[in-house]
Amino acid sequence: MLNRFVFAMVVGLLLATLQSSGQSARTDRAVRPVPRWPDGHVNLSSPPGEKGLWGGSGRLAINPKSYEPRTTLAAPIHIQNVPLQDWARALVDYRHGDFLKDEPYTRCKPSPGPRLWTTAYGFEILDMPELQRIYVLNNGGPHSFHTIYMDGRSHPTGKDLVPSYYGHSVGRWDGDTLVIDTVGFNERVWMNRDAFPHTDQLHLIERLTRLDFNTLKYEVTIDDPGAYTSTWTTGFTLQWTAGTELFEYICQENNHGAELMVGGEGSVDRSSSVIP
Repeated sequence: MLNRFVFAMVVGLLLATLQSSGQSARTDRAVRPVPRWPDGHVNLSSPPGEKGLWGGSGRLAINPKSYEPRTTLAAPIHIQNVPLQDWARALVDYRHGDFLKDEPYTRCKPSPGPRLWTTAYGFEILDMPELQRIYVLNNGGPHSFHTIYMDGRSHPTGKDLVPSYYGHSVGRWDGDTLVIDTVGFNERVWMNRDAFPHTDQLHLIERLTRLDFNTLKYEVTIDDPGAYTSTWTTGFTLQWTAGTELFEYICQENNHGAELMVGGEGSVDRSSSVIP
């Protein structure tokens, strides 16, 4: 009887030790500190000798009318609190009612603004202080990149500001947060997965903060008097996936987006799944 009691105590202590070790290991992973460059400022990408990518599918607003409503539940605000103009709200409903089948992203178009950070297969933030620029390298979509100028320049104005897919971005550090100011968007693509519209008056202030090694906080303030009645702020978090890196991705290969094209039956050649 005594031997059984001693055996039970030993097993109990071993289990408690293992459980404690497991919890400690999980805690160590969760609180791994933010990596930094030798000068002390935050490294938003992989530390030397490691590799990894950011990724996620964050949404800007809870939307019961979304074609996939459960994916919006973690958003910080409700769509009723988004200051959409009447035409813009009607357009959001129409796009979701059509299952986003006319989304430019499925046609291999670039993804600006909030959509940039939720492009498929992750992205890398390449900080090049010697060039005073930061590059955001996408893997999915058109497999393109976005440039953030860190040299203190201002936005071009007047005829010098040529509207583009990604717009013109200037950045600065606010403590450990990268602040990105962007203007000069064209209207050829959607700025996010929520299907919110924007006009060429769109002005974004985005803030990226690496909360810990594995978590990137994204916050955006949207100012577009062409589509909204006032500025508004929202955001989401993104997660780090260690051990991965960018790979060759050709959006046009085996692209089934053509099957979703808007138009009547027969308006699309469905004998091929590739967009020319």
